[in-house]
Amino acid sequence: MIKTYTLLCLCLLIFVTVNAQTPNQYYPNSFKFYQKLDNTLYNSGTRLHTSMRPFFIDDSVLARPVDSLLNNGVDTSRKTWVSRKLFNEHLLQVNNADYTVYADFLPDFMIGKDFTGKKTTWLNTRGFQAGGSIGKKFSFYTSGYENQASAPDYYRDYASSIEVVPGQSRYRKPYEENLDWSYVTALISYTPIKYLNITVGQDKNFIGDGYRSMILSDFASNYPFLKLTAKLGNVQYTAMWAAMQDPGAPQVSYDAGNRRKGGVFHYLDWNVSKRLSLGFFDAVVWAQTDSLGNKRGFDWSYANPIIFLRPLEDMSGSPDNAAIGFTAKYKVLNKTALYGQFFLDEFVASDFFKKDGDFKNKWGLQLGLRGADLFNVTNLNYLAEFNTAKPYTYSERNRVLNYAHYNEPLAHPYGANFRETVGILSYSYKRFDVSAQFNYAKYGLDTDSLNYGKDIFKPYGTAVNKKGNFIGQGLTTNFYYGDIRTSFLINPKYNLRFELSFTTRTEKNAMENSKANFISFGLRSSFRNLYQDF
Repeated sequence: MIKTYTLLCLCLLIFVTVNAQTPNQYYPNSFKFYQKLDNTLYNSGTRLHTSMRPFFIDDSVLARPVDSLLNNGVDTSRKTWVSRKLFNEHLLQVNNADYTVYADFLPDFMIGKDFTGKKTTWLNTRGFQAGGSIGKKFSFYTSGYENQASAPDYYRDYASSIEVVPGQSRYRKPYEENLDWSYVTALISYTPIKYLNITVGQDKNFIGDGYRSMILSDFASNYPFLKLTAKLGNVQYTAMWAAMQDPGAPQVSYDAGNRRKGGVFHYLDWNVSKRLSLGFFDAVVWAQTDSLGNKRGFDWSYANPIIFLRPLEDMSGSPDNAAIGFTAKYKVLNKTALYGQFFLDEFVASDFFKKDGDFKNKWGLQLGLRGADLFNVTNLNYLAEFNTAKPYTYSERNRVLNYAHYNEPLAHPYGANFRETVGILSYSYKRFDVSAQFNYAKYGLDTDSLNYGKDIFKPYGTAVNKKGNFIGQGLTTNFYYGDIRTSFLINPKYNLRFELSFTTRTEKNAMENSKANFISFGLRSSFRNLYQDF
């Protein structure tokens, strides 16, 4: 598989180089990088679609600020090849009237100390990225990472329990102390007309304006997908079909491998005005085989990129898992936006309005405020966010149908049965960055193998109570997380930087008080999100 992937990437690079402005340039979804665009994204003078990520930057109003970030402090007087490649340019960079191509080596080397676990932590990653374009309609991007790490105990325990490195891929040797995994992405983008973009790839997708997403996040591992994005006036419409897996479900046979599942997602983002945006979302997840190994063919009614899925799924009597969602954003001030999401997994009107805690009424909610230039300080960006989900949200009658991929949630990393508050503050000055983050959450863990609703991989039919459910039920747990980091940017083209960070984490309930305090320093690169706040 790896050899085939490498050969494909090599052929693609050769094809671009010999065949001959970059259309729809792809930038991986990185919260820290995207937050630097807040003064443009949430400016009351712009009318941008901000909630479908990652972005493809074309000739829109975003092109200039992105170009500014990628040329941050570039010294054009550097003349030696070594100094240009180290501080200013991609390792390989070709700009032609008919095509462009670039490639970089991506080191990610960290050394640190886990004071609680009393051990040395480290990260040893060797990666690459390559991208380019042909003409004005075709572009591509690929990246790959080979990783080994010694992580804090809580992080390693989580990875070992699900045999997946969080948001990355399979934990190759879960019985060993150190983590070992690989991670690849690949995307091809084609824009036949200015109103339509077609993307095929293996990557993550994110819907929303917040740090978290209650609808579709980038926390789980990447997956293959086909995505169509159409723009007409102030409306952007996305239809996506994805292929996912559930390694934790019982296999039908060794030869069949992991249980497979499919997903189709529709999202319409409407910029009603320069201040107000509304979004409408629906999704269906289905199992490709039943527990006996019987294969199910693709339901071609889901191939329709326009139809609203929930009524279709209900009308056809389908056994699949359907959900709907809504998003909203309002720019209350210049460079300041109030945003929110609502995810509805299941709805029984007669019980919903009774407020009797029926386990069948499953929903998630997000409210947040974010913006740029706080207190009129340039590049001082902020975010304050609240997230919550009722018990059993995102779960299904069997785990293969749940709203998850590769043993991790497709939405919020905590699953369900939680409340969370997040605060993030970041400041940039030339090549220096400083950020601080604080999370507080309250959730209910399972005890004595009882299903209180946080673990979305447990069937909701095993709910402890049919009525009287409430957020935080079970083993009530308080979670605290704090992270402070500072960095110096060496090369903005691929985010090569020296970074120093300190992280503290506490998970406390009546049965245990788990703590982690660790410090890390290293040479880092790439724009990918590596979540630790769970």
